[in-house]
Amino acid sequence: MVDRVACRLIALALFVLAGTASAGTLPEPTEKPILIVSGQIGATNRDGAAVFDRPMLEALGMVSFTTATPWYKEPVTFEGVPLARLMERVEARGETLTATALNDYTGEIPMDDVRNRKVILALKRDGAYMPVSDKGPLFIVYDFDHDPDANRQKYFGRSVWQVARLTVK
Repeated sequence: MVDRVACRLIALALFVLAGTASAGTLPEPTEKPILIVSGQIGATNRDGAAVFDRPMLEALGMVSFTTATPWYKEPVTFEGVPLARLMERVEARGETLTATALNDYTGEIPMDDVRNRKVILALKRDGAYMPVSDKGPLFIVYDFDHDPDANRQKYFGRSVWQVARLTVK
């Protein structure tokens, strides 16, 4: 009887410890990081920030859509991580997301967009990873064709390319 109770207590303790060890933490990137998420987040892996490499982003689950944009002559297919899923993974708690590009250009995205619109952090365009020379490695894109309200200048300005950092405020 005592052994069975002791085993259950040990199993419960291990379960609780395993749950708290993984809560709020992310694995370390194994490849070159391409994104840093900071600010009001709960899950981190480096100096209070969430640092992601390409495989870590792809592991969150990729989606795709085809849409016309002001930047390309023909509709293109973008593939990437839904921003809502990324924000959920980093346990974002803010109301605004600031996207900062490699050249320090910034765009403000309300978290309402993240929650209520089809907006992704695209890694691929027409099946190929986007190089820095063509809006990569990461591009925030709205599904303009399927969200007529988003097909306006206000949302084009929120579609930051060459994204390097996201700050939750």
